[in-house]
Order: sequence, then C-alpha cells, then structure tokens
Amino acid sequence: MTANKHASIWQQTPAPGAREPLQGDITADAVVIGGGMAGILTAFFLREKGCQAIVLEAGRIGSGVTKGTTAKITSQHGLLYSRLLREQGALRARLYYDAMDRAIRDFRQIIETQKISCHLEEKAAYLYTRRPPRELEREQRALEKLNIPAVYTQRANVPFPIQGAIRFDGQAQLHPLEFLYAISKDLPVYENTLAQGVEGNRVVTDKGTVTAGRIIIATHFPFIDIPGFYFARLHEERSYVLALQGAALPDGMFIDEQKGGLSLRTFGEHLLLGGGNHRSGKWKDGYGTLLEAARVLYPGAKEVCRWSAQDCIPLDGMPYIGDYSSTLRGVYVATGFQKWGVTGSMAAARLLCDLVTGEKNPYADLFTPQRFRPFACALELAENGAETIRSQVVRAVPARQKARDLQKGQGGVVDWNGKKKGGYRDMDGRLHLVSLRCPHMGCELAFNPDELTWDCPCHGSRFDIDGNLLDNPATAGAHVERSGL
Repeated sequence: MTANKHASIWQQTPAPGAREPLQGDITADAVVIGGGMAGILTAFFLREKGCQAIVLEAGRIGSGVTKGTTAKITSQHGLLYSRLLREQGALRARLYYDAMDRAIRDFRQIIETQKISCHLEEKAAYLYTRRPPRELEREQRALEKLNIPAVYTQRANVPFPIQGAIRFDGQAQLHPLEFLYAISKDLPVYENTLAQGVEGNRVVTDKGTVTAGRIIIATHFPFIDIPGFYFARLHEERSYVLALQGAALPDGMFIDEQKGGLSLRTFGEHLLLGGGNHRSGKWKDGYGTLLEAARVLYPGAKEVCRWSAQDCIPLDGMPYIGDYSSTLRGVYVATGFQKWGVTGSMAAARLLCDLVTGEKNPYADLFTPQRFRPFACALELAENGAETIRSQVVRAVPARQKARDLQKGQGGVVDWNGKKKGGYRDMDGRLHLVSLRCPHMGCELAFNPDELTWDCPCHGSRFDIDGNLLDNPATAGAHVERSGL
C-alpha cells in the first residue's frame, strides 16, 4: 500500500461498479437523498419493510463523510452522559444510551445474517484524560446513576501517561465502505445525481425529478434552509487521521475527553491516529499536529495514508432525527451525529424507517428535530450566529495581495482585476480562482492549505481550487470566470 495524501485507508478497497444516474422523471414510495451510511441504511430497512425506496447520491456511494469516518461503533460518546443528565434528565440520558446500544447490536445482527465481510471486531472503547480527572470522574458518576455499564480505570494501553479512563466493553469497529457496499448492492441507487431542492412531494435534481410519498434527507448537513433553520442549529468541525504502519497497536479504541486530543484505533496492522480538530473554515495545522505526535510517540512508524473528516455538531449534543419541520409534511431528516456518525446512522435509519412506515419507536421524541432548549443551548447559538456575522464583515475587507504575486503552491484571498477572489497558484504556475462568496448563504470562504480547499466557516461547505463542490450544504460550486489569465 502506498501513501496517498488525501485518500482514507478505506478507499484502498476497490469500489463496486458505478451506478447509472437518474434519467428523467420517476416515482417511488420513498426517496432517500444521500448515499452515505445513514441514507443507505435507511433504504435498506425500508426495503425490508416492503417499501419501494430509491437513493439519490450526488457522487458515488460512500464518497461523502462516510469515507472519512474512523468507524467506531460505540455508545461511549465523550463527556456526553453527564451533560445529558444535567440538561435533560435521567430518562432521556438513559434513552440515548439505549438507542446507541441497540445500534451496536443491529450492526452485529445485519453483518451476521447478511454474511458481510467487513473486518468487524469487538473492542473496548476508552475515554481517557491526560489532565486532572475531575470531568472524567463526573462522567463516571453520571454513568453509575444511569446504570450504564462502564469501568473506571487508571490503566490503558497507550504510549503516554493518563490520569484516568472510562472503559465501555462490548463495543466494535469495522471497515465502513466494505459494509456499505455490501448492504447497498440490491438497492436502487442513482449515483452522480445532485438533489437541488424539494417542491412538495417532488425532489428536483440535475438529472430529473422523483415524486415520492416520503422524502428522507440524509445529506450530512441538510440543504433546505427554511423551514428547519438547521444552518443556525449546526456547525461543522474537521478532524484529521494518519494511518501508520510499524506503530505499537493498542488493544482497544481510545479518545481523549479533551477537545483536540488524540484518538486511536487499529485496522489490521495499521494504527489510525486521529485528532487536530477545528471548526471548518478555521484552519489549523491538523496534519502537522498528528505528524509531531507520531514522531514522538511512534518513532520509526511509517505513514501509509492520511485523510480528514467533517462532522456536524448539534446544539444540545444529540442528533436531529425525524420530521424535517412541523410545516414540511412527509419530509424527514437525519443529521448532527457529531463524532459518532456510524453508530448514529444506524439509530437514525431504524427510527426513520419506523416513522415512514407508521410504526412506534421509543426514541422518536428523544431525537425529534422539533426540540429546542434555548437556555441550555444559548452559548452554542451565539457562537454559530457570531461566526456568520463575522464572515459577512470579512467580506467587506479588501484583499491585500495581488493575484499575480501568489507563489507556486500558495493560496489565499487576492485582488484580481480590482475584485476580491480566492486564488491558488499550482506547482506548474497556473492560477486557479474561485468566488469567495459561498453559494449557500454568502459567507466568505477560507483557504485550507493542508487540503487545498476553500472552506466555509459558517456551515462547512467545501470547494476545490477550481470551485467544484466537495461538501454540502451548498448545492452549487464557487466558480469564477477566468478569462484573460
């Protein structure tokens, strides 16, 4: 296996043959927008219930955030249970655990009954701390009060000292794309079909329309702004992963309770070292942070590949799963899984399938997108709003650098013929220009030199150096005319 700077270790597995895009107008019982883990699982469960559901995917199956996940299947989700207990009470906190615990069992059952080969391994999940363990001890007390099985320990198989750890046994990890390819093989999926909007019971795409009784939006970040207002209730964070060969392998899955700390899991003979978190559009040297950690902790280990991931962060620590809006009938959503997209996707798919087919689900009220607790979420709401305002202010600041002054391999905000643009000069000396105005809601894009992308700090849309769309909620690129260059 050779190093590939921006391809995950999962992408080393060959993808199945491409599916045809939508051609014209069709009808179905239900349409799922998004061919990642949440969308494919939802269509899989609907098919089991006899519901004719099709999937629309803007790229290839699993080509969005699923390809970048670390694919931990766990009910251990950081310092969450003490927060849920404090803000929402014991009943809802315990329900959250039950939903995620059921998701773990669902993965095992599907993999067993479908005879899927996807490197499923049972592992313990550790939440550790390298600082005084006050927060960790508070989390453990919450777990004990909620009767959630967990063990507090001061021992963990990691190459650095810890002050304490909470261990959840009976958790799991897998190869996400192998699993996704297997469960999608019999589903009607239209690839390279970009959903552009919803009009009543019709999904409008760049290839035609789909008329369906039920519409499920599983596009990571919801692309319908009003109603729903998810742009105010979510923000995006990026994180980074190195796959290392020749590193000492831990005997479980590990994550730091402190934001920005290291996460670890294994895949075969490889160590997956993660971290370097930051808000999308607020670049920090994520890969540099991990490379330095690898140099210190795993001297002599070889980098095999590196990649990044993007996560939707909700206001109150729980995903939004259910009716998209009280005024948008027949439309459902699954989003806001934070760092736990694989487990959350399974829980979401089960719930959405029950909602579509009219069956009761014990977690419907827990995850309903109609919940809103302004006092508990005031800080997060203020931060999201302030970022939007800040970005709009930045748009009025003129560029300080001329496009002609960009050096090879350099990108940034430039003045081009008296207009403010995003510029990047490649190693052959060619200049690439993009519009700095995000087509989603107009925030100013910021350059990410690690990945040579233009990222939106407000809602996480991302574009390549030519303005082509990489990540939603934008549904169009940030292109600019480049005549005369």
